[in-house]
Amino acid sequence: MLEKNLALVLGGGGASGNAWMIGIIAGLADAGLDLAEAADLVIGTSSGATAAAHVRSGVPPAELYASILAEPGRPAGPVRERPSPPPSTLPSSLPMATVFERLRAIGAAATSAEELRRAMGAFALETAAQLDPAAAAQRRALVASRLPHPEWPERPMIIVAVNAHTGELAAFDRHSGVELADAVTASTALPGGPTPSINGVPHISGGVRSADNADLASGYADVVILTPFSERSGPLPPGQFEGIRRSPEWGNDLASQVAALRKAGSRVEVITPDDESRAAMGTNQMDPANRIPAARAGLAQGKAERSRLTFG
Repeated sequence: MLEKNLALVLGGGGASGNAWMIGIIAGLADAGLDLAEAADLVIGTSSGATAAAHVRSGVPPAELYASILAEPGRPAGPVRERPSPPPSTLPSSLPMATVFERLRAIGAAATSAEELRRAMGAFALETAAQLDPAAAAQRRALVASRLPHPEWPERPMIIVAVNAHTGELAAFDRHSGVELADAVTASTALPGGPTPSINGVPHISGGVRSADNADLASGYADVVILTPFSERSGPLPPGQFEGIRRSPEWGNDLASQVAALRKAGSRVEVITPDDESRAAMGTNQMDPANRIPAARAGLAQGKAERSRLTFG
């Protein structure tokens, strides 16, 4: 019998996916279900890691939502001074078109989830030497500036990354001895950009393992999954993350993870963008300009979704 209560899973989905998830959570809270308060565990991957840090910050969902609406010209969260990047002739990341081309090639060649993760890590390590050595520190400073609090929350939260050397899962929590900003920086590190090191070990985005990593919610009676990318109808727009292959035979797709959770006795609810939310998120989910429309659409969808969540 499952004894743990509720796990909230926040998947990867770029800048607009992050804002959509905050909108969903604010909408649900406005309709009477505060997942930020109700969740016994929050699991965050990639942009979902940033959302998890906000959800677990103690800031009410309505304030998190309002901070997105107030974003133009500044990041969400408290304003902190950021160091200016030093002069350099090296880029801070590869062009996104180049990155996505490599992701597609790696995904097409991989024959297993393990091979995919190792190849993605090798790509990240290969490009690290081509980038400005200061880029990783600058990226870490940017991530830290966007966190409501620098410390890990007291209540359970897992931030998912991947060891770039081995391709193995790195599930960080407050007991890992890793600073929250380092864990979130690792979880959001797309191969082809700065590759952060934690205790001397390079890491890449947890989205390389799974867009959602919902399997980490095993043992919870109820699981709510907010997934900007998974289970959408049709392929991702060109130039997104379609190169990071998901396959039922590999078990790294959301449907397989949900089936395993349900087989083990969990009640699972999956929320993915509806038509209005998908339109608001746009074709480039990395574009910060889509964040406000995505958050607003998420708020409306969250209010509507409350009726099918029968707990709480």
